[in-house]
Amino acid sequence: MPEGFVEPKEAQLDKGPRVLDFERRAKLASWWLPSDRQSARTPNFDIVSTCTVDGAPGLLLIEAKAHAEELGKEEAGRRLDTDASDERKASHVTIGAAIQSAATGFGQCMGGSCGISRDPHYQMSNRFAWAWKLTELGVPVVMLYLGFLKAHDMSKHGEVPFADGDAWETLVRLHSAPLFSGNIWNNRWLVNGVPLIPLIKSLELPLDQR
Repeated sequence: MPEGFVEPKEAQLDKGPRVLDFERRAKLASWWLPSDRQSARTPNFDIVSTCTVDGAPGLLLIEAKAHAEELGKEEAGRRLDTDASDERKASHVTIGAAIQSAATGFGQCMGGSCGISRDPHYQMSNRFAWAWKLTELGVPVVMLYLGFLKAHDMSKHGEVPFADGDAWETLVRLHSAPLFSGNIWNNRWLVNGVPLIPLIKSLELPLDQR
């Protein structure tokens, strides 16, 4: 998910019967959303695919970027305006609690502190929170931060594309530094014996091959 131009919608894991069973999807929704808003929108992942991790069925979660501004815009926290609806306020509370539970769990498995938060760095925080929750539910996870290199078509909009893999990895590590130590990346962590593997990778895909 998504499946090209036929099914272009990005994946919401609690609404993805092709990748998760009903029981796990229901547990994800009840963990993240107020009890009376279980059909509300949850974080969208760029790509979600089934995979095999250590011989067991798992999930590959991909967050893809083509230029530095995409990460820069994500340093903000989840907004709650003064005129926010009661529904928005309720989900703000449950989302904060969900991410905090993941921060505590991650810190325990890492043997150190974990600063993922609803505010700030909301997007990366929710990515790691969902990855952690999946492993707590028994699903091995590979979470891949993927940088598309030399995406010069972005330059016409004023964005600066990544020149090489080192530039992308440096940016991701700088962005994640307030959240956890750098050794989180490219290592294998266990949550109740279930692997969670956060990776930083890059790919050059010439325009005529896209």
